[in-house]
Amino acid sequence: MTLPCYCHPTSGKSAGAPTLPQRVAYSLPSLANCHMTTSFEPIALVTGATSGIGKVTAQQLARQGYHVVLLARNADKAARTRQEIQPEAWPGRRVDVLLCDLSDLNQVRRAAEEFNQRYARLDVLVNNAGLVFGNERETSASGPEMTLTTNHLGPFLLTSLLLPKLQQSPAARIVNVASMAYQFAKPDFATLDVAGSYSPMRAYANSKLFNIMFTQELARRLRERGIHNVSTNSLHPGVVASNFGSNSTWLTRAFYKVAAPFMTSSEDGAQTSIYLATAPEVAQTSGGYFVKQRPEAVKSGFNTPDNAQRLWQESERLVGQPFFQE
Repeated sequence: MTLPCYCHPTSGKSAGAPTLPQRVAYSLPSLANCHMTTSFEPIALVTGATSGIGKVTAQQLARQGYHVVLLARNADKAARTRQEIQPEAWPGRRVDVLLCDLSDLNQVRRAAEEFNQRYARLDVLVNNAGLVFGNERETSASGPEMTLTTNHLGPFLLTSLLLPKLQQSPAARIVNVASMAYQFAKPDFATLDVAGSYSPMRAYANSKLFNIMFTQELARRLRERGIHNVSTNSLHPGVVASNFGSNSTWLTRAFYKVAAPFMTSSEDGAQTSIYLATAPEVAQTSGGYFVKQRPEAVKSGFNTPDNAQRLWQESERLVGQPFFQE
């Protein structure tokens, strides 16, 4: 049975009751109960994998038998993380490092080229990295605003460049870590910048809405092209007590410090990412937004088919190439 998709509301109004996401055709075997002798070695790439929920996600995937690739900015932190996770991997399964700053699109291109040369396929891509920046608007090395580039354009381009390897998998999964902060988004779809005066939290909220809309539109376009062995879903991990927000204003840092005892742990925050990357029951699900491992409707008046098209087109313009290399 094919379930309906909730890629977009049917009008410019906010989505109402949750609608089930689209199903796709194939699924990887669940590795949690597989024997060590399985000849299938799934490959997972996790961005932002040196701390917080990204590190926990990479660690859990390694424990489940994945060959894990850590994409990280800092070489020393990446090396330490690899040393921590490698002993927990299955015998013969590696934990590798791929250095890349997602705010620099040239680095994204180099990292994708290196991955494509080193690996035959990609089974799981977890676009986890995301940051809140300071009170003053910053531009990235690639030109666009820093939050937009790091949290949306970098993952958009990375996913595009790795798509041929994802298509080599029997059933690949793309997991995009968004946030319930999307509800505070106020974007200008002509530029993808913050509408009105700049605010770091508004820029972050915009980028998280873009993560969700990218996921939904990607699911639609994959189906449109008959690519049924690649699924994609997004999620809210919860308000996680980690080093998130360490690059932001003193007020944001102070808030996170005071609120930390009431936040969820990185271990708990990573569970929906791990669920979407591995659980058999969502193997045929694409285009969904999940909270606590359950699908939820996206309640945003910005989340319309027209805006999704504009977001896609403007993202392609800003990264300098079409998403699908045809």
